[in-house]
Amino acid sequence: MDDHHQNSSTKAIGLCLLPSELMQNIFLSLVLPEIVRLKLVNKSFSNIISDQNFIRECNLKSKSTTWLFVYKKRWLRDATLHGFTDQSDRWFRIPIIDFLKPINFHGEDLYFLTASGNVFLFASNNVQEVIAVNFVTVTVKIIPPSPLGPRGTSSWRRSGMKLIPGKLGSDHFRFLFAEFIANRPVLFVYESESNKWELMEAEENVDFLPRGSQRGDEYIFLSVVNGARESVLIATEYNCNSPLILRPRFDVRGQDERPLTVGFSWGNTIDRLHVYGDGYMMIVKSDGADPPNRNLRMIKEIEVWGLSLNGRNWEYMSSVPNVLIEKIKKPYGVMMGCLEERNGTLRAAMMSNFEGLWDIVWLTFDVKAKEWSWVPLPDCKMKGFNMAGISFSSGLALP
Repeated sequence: MDDHHQNSSTKAIGLCLLPSELMQNIFLSLVLPEIVRLKLVNKSFSNIISDQNFIRECNLKSKSTTWLFVYKKRWLRDATLHGFTDQSDRWFRIPIIDFLKPINFHGEDLYFLTASGNVFLFASNNVQEVIAVNFVTVTVKIIPPSPLGPRGTSSWRRSGMKLIPGKLGSDHFRFLFAEFIANRPVLFVYESESNKWELMEAEENVDFLPRGSQRGDEYIFLSVVNGARESVLIATEYNCNSPLILRPRFDVRGQDERPLTVGFSWGNTIDRLHVYGDGYMMIVKSDGADPPNRNLRMIKEIEVWGLSLNGRNWEYMSSVPNVLIEKIKKPYGVMMGCLEERNGTLRAAMMSNFEGLWDIVWLTFDVKAKEWSWVPLPDCKMKGFNMAGISFSSGLALP
């Protein structure tokens, strides 16, 4: 037995000697991945964490916690999901290979699609399958091919899909994605409980929708097509009945009409990056770096736009204050982003690369108060790794 294992065992035994009420308070100060890991240490810890009162308190705290997950890899056996929450001060590591042992992927690399609740979705490129992993119940499930058939990793658009968890602590979920089929926007819905897909053609919107700052969380918005001047979205209620087609236009008058890209940009050719999510659009504008380098860009402005009252236009909402831009701007060669809205708060993540070193910026915007904030992130030590997915998530819970 090595010294590290001896020290860990000694600490665990010493902790077990404390009153159970004090141990519960200590455990509740931890984040859920740490609590799940503690459950495996010994029977005493497992009994405390399995107590219904402890589960209720833990889930109440976890319900309001937002996570940012990043998937990095060199090869599958070295692939790791890293998670960070603004209620902690460090990254948490989740080795992926441990959860995929029941499924043989012949060493194939995976791509991280999205996460919500306890469920995380990964996609394979060669086998072209989607895999659902529950890190709390330690289960893995292969989702059957959608009506479109097997899909490679490049077919999945982050702003065009949504993962909806079941009840708190449940193993069930729904997976939605939108596509343009035969020149028509179509909604695809997978129910894990029935293990079946449903296909629904969206109808043109004839009624107005609430404004972005007023609509609450009763609608799901999935991007289908995003262009320089017009977007196509599908809007559906959570029961997924009667999905609607929205075609918001973007007024480019007075806007920067230099080249743009959606979701991912190479700094040497792109000056404007559009990131979509949950019926919102973030525009990241960049200029050349100083000192000049044609392969590098520097962020100069970030705007947020939302859907208009009738869903026919993108409306300007706010810009990141200059004092905050000065804190977050760094030279970059490549940038990708993700955007989500939950309970009236927008969360945006921008992941950029400069000479092999990755940097992540996490911004939040209170839609009602129109206030921006920045969540500083510690170094995730990602130099030399390939980035294979990024996503916000919430609702991690003990079953």
